[in-house]
Amino acid sequence: MNLETHLESQLPEMKALLEELVNTDSNTHDKEGVDKVGTLLKNKFEELGMYVHTHREKKQGNNLEVKAERSSEPKILIVAHMDTVFPKGTAKERPFEIIDDFAYGPGVSDEKSSHVAVLYALKALKENESEAYKNVHVIFNSDEEIGSPTSKPLIKKAAADKHYSLVVESGRPGDAVVSERKGVGRFDIEVEGKGAHAGVEPELGRSAINELAHKVIKLQNLNDYESGLSVNVGLFNGGTSSNTIPPDADAKVDVRVKDKQQAKEVTKEISDIADEDTVEGTTTHLEGGMAQPPMEKTEETEKLLDVIRDAGKELGMSIKDVGTGGASDAAYTADEGIPTVDGMGPLGEYSHSLTEEYVDLTTFAKRTALLARTIQLLTPVNK
Repeated sequence: MNLETHLESQLPEMKALLEELVNTDSNTHDKEGVDKVGTLLKNKFEELGMYVHTHREKKQGNNLEVKAERSSEPKILIVAHMDTVFPKGTAKERPFEIIDDFAYGPGVSDEKSSHVAVLYALKALKENESEAYKNVHVIFNSDEEIGSPTSKPLIKKAAADKHYSLVVESGRPGDAVVSERKGVGRFDIEVEGKGAHAGVEPELGRSAINELAHKVIKLQNLNDYESGLSVNVGLFNGGTSSNTIPPDADAKVDVRVKDKQQAKEVTKEISDIADEDTVEGTTTHLEGGMAQPPMEKTEETEKLLDVIRDAGKELGMSIKDVGTGGASDAAYTADEGIPTVDGMGPLGEYSHSLTEEYVDLTTFAKRTALLARTIQLLTPVNK
């Protein structure tokens, strides 16, 4: 039985597990919920006869490592995250449902359908007597939605001896996977001025809002969409009352860059803007920096894409690759120099949407088969 046919026969089980996962709240800050998802996955992989190690965390959910055996040294790293952006209680308010060929619910594409795909891809390989499942090291992490503070060291350590990294954010329409992601910067700018009565003695004040407003315009002028650079002042706060010269103001800035050189240049430009005062008597403090490196497309990435395309051809798929401005854990493996392709999960769209996030169930078996066959093609025959 070929992989896709085998997985088509598993679809009822796959949908049932997807429903159970989606109906388990797992907001990043809901440790209990994330750990419930982790325990469910741990049990499923152990039923498959695989080794699972739990990395316990005090505040965030626990992180999981899965391998065929404790002592095995696989060369393919798969990264999936268990956390979602949705508050605790969302699953009860908006539980899993299937309408026509689409599944809906909190985290259904970002990325609980991918949990199922990883499990059943390895299960299909093992049940079809392919040793390729032994060549896989899976990290299920708990905090991707906030930049993976606890799991990033684990991911980087796991990537150190790997030949390939497959990250299972949702697949894109048109049989597409993700070959490039922008780097992400987060900056906080605080301005201290001097308060004064706006009617009685305004000349004694030093407006922090006025100073920050000048800086915001300069920051927004850094945007260069054609070159892949975006700078967005998303939050701006300041002042105490309408009749007071504002003594303080602050802004939060999101930056997206295409490559490391662009990251270096825009970081300096932001620092220069912070250092340049327009309103005499104000002081500016800048914090933050590049939080996530860009996932750049390399020659080695292209070679990995060729293997994925070959796997897709066998399944009647014409695999394309796209870039995106969103961030993921793929950035960390790519930054380690490991050929990385993201978007290897089932086709889904509208991640983080309150109502529209979905997975196309007609792609569930085929995209899982794509993952399984890619693992086979990347695995030497003596594995």
